[in-house]
Amino acid sequence: MTVSSQVTAAAAPAPLPAEAMCPHRLVLEHLTSRWGVLVLIELLDRPYRFSELRRAVSGRGGRGVSEKMLAQTLQTLERDGLVHRDAKPVIPPRVDYSLTRLGREGAEQVRALARWTQHRMDEVEQARRAYDEARDLPSRAS
Repeated sequence: MTVSSQVTAAAAPAPLPAEAMCPHRLVLEHLTSRWGVLVLIELLDRPYRFSELRRAVSGRGGRGVSEKMLAQTLQTLERDGLVHRDAKPVIPPRVDYSLTRLGREGAEQVRALARWTQHRMDEVEQARRAYDEARDLPSRAS
């Protein structure tokens, strides 16, 4: 390696991970992920133990959330400062999950979007039918 290539290599900044380049996008993904949305909305009501939260989230999501996926979702939301994990030193172990102040603020925004979606579902279904009918027209003519 020549001196000039050593200088160029040393001066070039290391590529940034996706999280460092666009951190707000990553948090948005966590807030609006399939299970993140449901966890946040449930935790708006009250703190939950893991198994209670799993049942509550599975009831809203149709198919149940796996223990592994719920644990990963909770860890991610905890890392982002949205969920508080309170492990009590008792036998049997008890862990409660609740929202932080930041988590409550985000959960309220997510819940507003979920409510909007629910209220506008008729319009969405109508738009889907119109779109599908328009797309089917050329195939019917053949």
